[in-house]
Amino acid sequence: MKTRIINAFIEETRNNGIKFTMDDLAKRLGISKRTLYEHFSSKVEILDSIIDITLAEFDEQTRRIVENAELTLLEKIRKTIVVVPKYNDFYDLRILEQLKRSYPAQWERVHQELNQWDDLKELLEEGMRTHVIKPMNIEMLMKLVIDAANATLDRQFFLQNSISVTEALESIVDVLLTGMIQEK
Repeated sequence: MKTRIINAFIEETRNNGIKFTMDDLAKRLGISKRTLYEHFSSKVEILDSIIDITLAEFDEQTRRIVENAELTLLEKIRKTIVVVPKYNDFYDLRILEQLKRSYPAQWERVHQELNQWDDLKELLEEGMRTHVIKPMNIEMLMKLVIDAANATLDRQFFLQNSISVTEALESIVDVLLTGMIQEK
């Protein structure tokens, strides 16, 4: 039931923004508010659950990539940038802007995670040490990668252009790792 509630919460947010009531959510689910409150005490608790699940899954996927001895360093870098956790469609610029105004504590958690990528930084530093990646300012490189990856939060652009988040991230990685110039 909790997964069903979370999915309905995300759908409600996608359709109506973050400004809906628990009553609206119960109606969407076809259950009583009492039943809803048996699983979650508030919208904030549901929101925190979505954030917790997403961040835990992101960390787990990243950990599996980093620890996979069968992958080369470049494959680890590529796969780490392309990680797309469950409920990723919740993270949209419009929703994040509403979070910032209405739920600043939750927004701060998400914002911090979207702009901090320690595992990737370690992989890139290893790449520089082993001459797989050109030596450059790591902070600037991290900002470039993070900003490029966070461009996928503009869901409207990607929907209008029929590009999935995964396709967008893979294209971003290709440009970052191999450039834009066509080899002759």
